[in-house]
This record gives sequence, C-alpha cells and structure tokens, in this order.
Amino acid sequence: MAGDVSLNRRLLVLGGLVLLIGAALVFRLWTLQIIQFDQFADRADNNLRRIATTTAIRGRIFDRNGVELVTNRSTIAVMAPALRIDNYEQFDRLSEEQQAWVERVGTTLNLSNEEVVNRLTTTREGPLELRLLAIDVPMETVAYIVERSGEFAGVEVEARAVRQYPHGSVAAHVLGYTGNITEAEMGQAAFEGYQASDVVGKTGVERSFEHILQGVRGTRELEVNAQGRLQRVVSETEPTAGQDIYLTLDVNTQMATEQALLDAMSVAQRDGHEDATAASAVVMKVDTGEVLALASYPTYYPEEFIGGIPQDRWAELTDENSNFPLTNRAVSSMYPPASTFKSFMTMAAVDKLGWGPNTTHICTGTWTGFGEQWPWRCWLRTGHGAKNLYEANYNSCDIPFYEAGREFHLRGNDEIQDMARHFGYGSVTGIDLPGEARGRVPDAEWKAFWNRDFPEYRAWVAGDTVNLSIGQGDMLATPLQVAYSHIPIANGGDKWRPQLLHSIRDSRGDVIREVEPELAENQPEVSDRAITIIQNALRMVITDGTGRSAFRGFEVPVSGKTGTAETGRRDPITGLRDQDSHAWFVGYAPANNPQYVAVVMVEHGGGGGAIAAPAARQIFAQLFGLEEEWVTATDASR
Repeated sequence: MAGDVSLNRRLLVLGGLVLLIGAALVFRLWTLQIIQFDQFADRADNNLRRIATTTAIRGRIFDRNGVELVTNRSTIAVMAPALRIDNYEQFDRLSEEQQAWVERVGTTLNLSNEEVVNRLTTTREGPLELRLLAIDVPMETVAYIVERSGEFAGVEVEARAVRQYPHGSVAAHVLGYTGNITEAEMGQAAFEGYQASDVVGKTGVERSFEHILQGVRGTRELEVNAQGRLQRVVSETEPTAGQDIYLTLDVNTQMATEQALLDAMSVAQRDGHEDATAASAVVMKVDTGEVLALASYPTYYPEEFIGGIPQDRWAELTDENSNFPLTNRAVSSMYPPASTFKSFMTMAAVDKLGWGPNTTHICTGTWTGFGEQWPWRCWLRTGHGAKNLYEANYNSCDIPFYEAGREFHLRGNDEIQDMARHFGYGSVTGIDLPGEARGRVPDAEWKAFWNRDFPEYRAWVAGDTVNLSIGQGDMLATPLQVAYSHIPIANGGDKWRPQLLHSIRDSRGDVIREVEPELAENQPEVSDRAITIIQNALRMVITDGTGRSAFRGFEVPVSGKTGTAETGRRDPITGLRDQDSHAWFVGYAPANNPQYVAVVMVEHGGGGGAIAAPAARQIFAQLFGLEEEWVTATDASR
C-alpha cells in the first residue's frame, strides 16, 4: 500500500540522515573496508563471520472501511555494545573511564546509571548483538551524540519503525499495545523462532493476531575481527513487512460509543452516583456477529508503551486508585445481568412452564411464595398490580419472575441454567481478544464446590433459584455476553460467533484472506413461539415501559431491556442498594428488521432506564445517521 511505501521512504530518508550525521564515526571503517581492502585481504581469513538480523515493519491495523487505527512511523534508536559485567551490582568493576562513559550516556538519554547498565548487561541478545539503550530519541540528542563521537565510543544510532495511533486512545482495549518480548514469552511455543530484541503484541488484537502482524526479519552476514569489531557486511536480505489486518470495527461508531459512555458517566455523577467512573459497551451486527464497536472506560493511550513504559507510570496504570484502565471491561469484567436476564426467563417459562402472553400474576410489592417468613420485594415497593407476561417485562416487575423461579425450583432441575447456557452465558464467546471471562451460571454443583470449606452453605436452596430468575445472586455475565445472547432474539434464533477480524491484506492492499462470519457451535434450543413473545415484549419495553422515556421521539423503532444490578453495598440511610447499582441496557434496531444490537453497562450508574438507555440511544443515532444528543430519561425501574 501507499502507506508502507511512504513509511519506507521516510525510513530511508531518516536512515540517510543518521548515516550523514554519523559519517565521522564510520569513515575510518569505510576506509579499511574499501580503500585499503586489498591491503587487508590477506587478513580476512582470520576474521569471523556472524549472522545478524534486521527487524521487519509490523503490519498495520485498519477499521472495516480502511481507516488507519494503528500504523507505523520512523524514529531513531540508540544502541551500544554489551558491558562486560553481569549487573549493576558490579558497576565498581568498570574502569573509571567506563563509569564516566555510563554516566555520560545516561545523562544524555535521561537514564539513570542503573538503567544504562541494566540495558547493556541483558543476556537476552547474543554476546555480539548491540543492546537497545533508547528508542524514539529526539534528533537534537542524536546530533549531540554524533558531534561528540569521541565521548560516546561504541554508541550507534539506527532508523526504526514504531507504532503510531492516529486516533489516540480510541479503541485502545481492542487494539492493545506492543512491547519487547520477555524471557517468559521467549520460552512459549507461540513465540518459537522469535529473537530477544523483537517487539510483540501484549494485549488486544496486537496479541491475538501477532503472527499476522509480525513480519519476517531480514538477515545480514557480517565479518568481524577477533575482537568482535565489524569489518564489513558480506551479504544482506531485506525484511518482509507484516501483513495488514482489517477489523470489523467502524471507527465512527467506536468514537460515538466511547462518547456515549463519557456522557452517561457524567450524567450519573451529576445525579449523585459519584462512583460512576467506569463503563463499557458493545455494538454488533445482528446478521453476522461482527463487532462494530467495543469500548471500555477508563482507558489509556497505547503510545505510552512505545520503547517500554516507565515503572512509575506502569504502577499508576495498575494501581487500584486508577480504576484499572488497562482492563477491558467489555470482555473481562463480570456483573449480575439483572433484569436483562428476564428475556431468558420469559422464554424458559414459555417453553417449559407453558406460560403465554396472558399468563397473569398480581404484584403487591411483596412476594411470599416460600412463606411469610421469607418475603421478597419487587423494585416498586407499592406493587404493580395484576400483570400479564408482556406487562411483567415492560414494567420489569419482579413478582412474576419470582413465581417462575419457584415453579422451576419445585421441578427440581436446571432448566433456567440450560436456557442461559444455550444463549451463551457461562462460557467464553470465542471473540478474538485475550482475557475473555467465562461469566457464571450458578447451579447446585457450582455452589457445593464454591462453598466446599463451608458445609452449611453448600446446598442449593429455593432462594438461589429465585435470585437467578431476576439475574441477581451469583449469576454473572460480561457485557459482550449480554450482547451476544440477544442476537438470536433479534434475528429469530441464530447465534453468531463475535467477529473482530474482517480481512488480511498485504502491504499493497491486496486481499490475502476474507474472514467469513461463523455460526456458533451450540445454537439455542428455543421455540419460535418463545422468541416471538419475547420480541414483542422487548418492543413494548420501549413503547410502553422502562425504556420509553429514553427513546421518546426516536425515528427508528427500537426493542430492548433495561436493567439495574445490585452490587451488594447498601445505602446507609434507606437500606436500599439503588445508590450503588450498575446500569444496564441491551437493545436492537430497527425492531421490525434488526441490523444492530447494542449493550451499555455503567458501573454504579444507578437506573438502567435513566443512564444506560440514553447512552444506547446515542449509539443507535450514530448508526442510523440521526442527531446524537443526550436525552434526559426519568425511568427509575430495574
């Protein structure tokens, strides 16, 4: 592609500049190799040959429309020969001249003596390989070193390509970051054949598609004398650039999704939910499983990892007070799915209990299905009155689902759990990202193992099933799982594997491989009747229920479900947990011909209808080319 040609030209120009600046350093060597070659030819037999390699340009990353998400830029690396000591503890073994050299190099490159020594005593490279001292070095620093070459004996500079992120932190958790390969990674089968100086993907698709992006090193056969000094380059093969990958992401949808999360957290904090400082969202295509956006907040800037991240900055990023910005909450964090799970309880009740749209239960605000001594509350303490199955869903009334949970418990099997697992809960979805969590679908076997050291808590009891019936208790899911599980509802029964890789292309843009969407191995076992009923119910959530306020006046028909997940901390005044609840919304659009499914989760955000649903509206607005604006919603339900 033109981008690679341009980069190669920039590298050549930069390399030429480096060579020009360093001419004084290499003039004598050139004289020995070329002008006085015949004079020293008879000594060549006494010289040694060694093979060195040159790094390949890493493949670039694009969105589905060819917009660059990660590219490469040329920069300068400063190298030096290994020191003949083992570690910094032996610094005093160096001569005064060598110690002064270390101090001079460190001062110039803004490194401590210990950092210089550590980088020049690493055994990751071969004994004759130059060690990397610093990368992305400013040109004025390079010029300073070259101009004072006598003070920096052995120091060399070379042009290299490093990662560049045109959109800053956008999609950081999907893209991931790169870093020097570690000794532990060198011992892994996945990195067989890699060299100690290789830069590899650490997280995100940089890691998932490492072998596509890496490229093939070039080789240089060098002639050195008995002291290890370079005499001449015998032969050289050019490196082969890594292949480019095109993701299913749409950068505009990704940016709109990230903005929607920021807006949701801001509104939640304004409304008194000051702990609403983390959120995540997923947008997928209903007919293929392609991921158009996957966002997590707080986020980070991948460029911070170029050349190695300072230890103090790493400590900041991994400290609890930072709220763990490196964590991809969309795939790695687990939460109670709360009322978003009522969709699956509804289908289970239809298929297993014989319920229909007119199956009605009375909500007084309190349910005593297991006796007066064990009261269970609806989120609306005053009660909803008589509600059929549709009304139970669009009002998110808890009582009918408690009743379903009781019936399933009395049947004495895992029918709720089976329904959940058919739709993807409790197992990884298989998305092309590292660190995906399995979630949890609790059952008697799990509870017995979980409480193996506490015999009094091992038994599965009625309350466990009732809690599960409203997506609470020990049930846990990732935002990705919630999106994934609703795709079969939207499209009528097909569960698609989440897809991030769209195609692989060479540096000229020629397609090497197009990635076809894949149906998941285990398809849902559910009747068409059950799917139709829940489709109707989810549409009514928006037209008549807890999502109505957020989507009022929206031009595209949407179906969806709000959720407000209790987190375990209670408000000290009311005794309720609403002040610390997670806000959920999952929906798809257009309701009559679904194309996209979107999930929004705001940690400690409060009500799903008031916080998560307006954020989802903004995302759908971008998808359908409508005005992206925050709509103040008043839904206070679960």
